Amino acid sequence: MITEIQVNKPEPILVFKKLNYLKHGIETSSTIKGLTEGKPIHIKEFYSDGIRLLKDLHQYLKRILPNTSYLEQNAYRAEYHKLSNLILLEIVDQKLCAKKSPSIGWLKMFYPENNHFFLTFPQIQGLNSAWQWYKNGVSIPVLRNKMHPYYGTYFPTRFEHLVLFDNWLKRYTGLKKSAIEVGIGCGVLSLQMVQHNFQKVYATDINPNAIFGLKEFMGTSKLSRKIELDVAHLFGKWEKQTELIVFNPPWMPKSHDLESIDRAIYYNKTLFLDFFIAAKKRLLPEGKLVLIFSNLAQITNVTSKHPIEIELAEGNRFQLEKCLKKSVKAASSKTKRNQYWRSSEEVELWILTHI
Repeated sequence: MITEIQVNKPEPILVFKKLNYLKHGIETSSTIKGLTEGKPIHIKEFYSDGIRLLKDLHQYLKRILPNTSYLEQNAYRAEYHKLSNLILLEIVDQKLCAKKSPSIGWLKMFYPENNHFFLTFPQIQGLNSAWQWYKNGVSIPVLRNKMHPYYGTYFPTRFEHLVLFDNWLKRYTGLKKSAIEVGIGCGVLSLQMVQHNFQKVYATDINPNAIFGLKEFMGTSKLSRKIELDVAHLFGKWEKQTELIVFNPPWMPKSHDLESIDRAIYYNKTLFLDFFIAAKKRLLPEGKLVLIFSNLAQITNVTSKHPIEIELAEGNRFQLEKCLKKSVKAASSKTKRNQYWRSSEEVELWILTHI
């Protein structure tokens, strides 16, 4: 049953003392100084006061922190995350109290019994954005229909790797009885395989929100009979051998403690070794192992090590059939971050077979 899955959601903050609040239109420098001293602030009057405070917080951090290299940008985001999460909004009867706040359907869905609590302003922003994507849908170039990603589920905003995989599927001549996808996320790769006539896809994700959202999205349609899901690490309960295993792993090595959605972006030290050992047991003798990756970690000088190259050189489990690459489009002119590396970034499609 779908209701048996416990989804991740922001933990309600209970406040038992009167909080200082930001008065509408007042200058924010003293408020930001309070944030740096660990003092929370309540956005009580207008929702736009919180937007203004976050904008001023960005300006403050730009003056005191370098924000050029990839690693410096990570440090900047960590400090912004710490300070911005001291900015609180009040929720009463599943509605935001500040005037001219957005209406967010998740509040009724996630907190039906909780009538008075606080959340941080970034949490509310995340809930609001996720609600718009969920309600209105997201168009993905390789799919016929819009996706409606569930809250807390990673979904792609760039599509080069999906096009690379779709082009490979068009040329795939192997059996299409079954496939396994490890880390299904919002489901794009599995839906691509179904579009290309795979009879059955078995998929996992460690994030319960991804599995809950997909079960809800598929309902009792034909898709629900073609894609079977399991909340689990790596292969979960799927033990049977298959002709195709697909994995779009995180592309960056872990450098900090991970929140649930970060696990779609950062990998720990053992992820790839554990995956390859388990994949060896589940891939049929003539099967294909497909990994979607990127050179992002190398070109941003986060690491010189490429986990797939290491496996091919040292693992003695798989051999390379082909590696397809595609350049990444330049960053949007709307992005506020300096993404200088995009000009040399490539997404990679690795096709491996048994030795």
